[in-house]
Amino acid sequence: MYEDKIVLCGANSYEEKYYLNPDFDNLPDHIKDELKIMCVLYVHDVGGILTLVYEEDGSLCFEVTSEEGDPMFDEIGSALKIKELQRTKEELLQSLQLYYRVFFMGEELEE
Repeated sequence: MYEDKIVLCGANSYEEKYYLNPDFDNLPDHIKDELKIMCVLYVHDVGGILTLVYEEDGSLCFEVTSEEGDPMFDEIGSALKIKELQRTKEELLQSLQLYYRVFFMGEELEE
């Protein structure tokens, strides 16, 4: 179905916008809300653009970019915040990976 990286969601501190890929509209509302809060708070704290993307193997990755020479972007804070999110939101992130592998990649659930 998909050949390359697929964007799940993202937030942009420069345009003050949040994006959720419409392919994931079937996610429960509380999951969509949690993703929005997580992404928006991230860019509010460290700046730049945060995108959550699925790799070809179904793993969910954080991708961070910033405008060149942006004095407001906190590169060290960005790395620390991602580590914190990976730790505190581990269950959510694993569930989203499983969701993608089953519903988008067609993998079977293991019992």
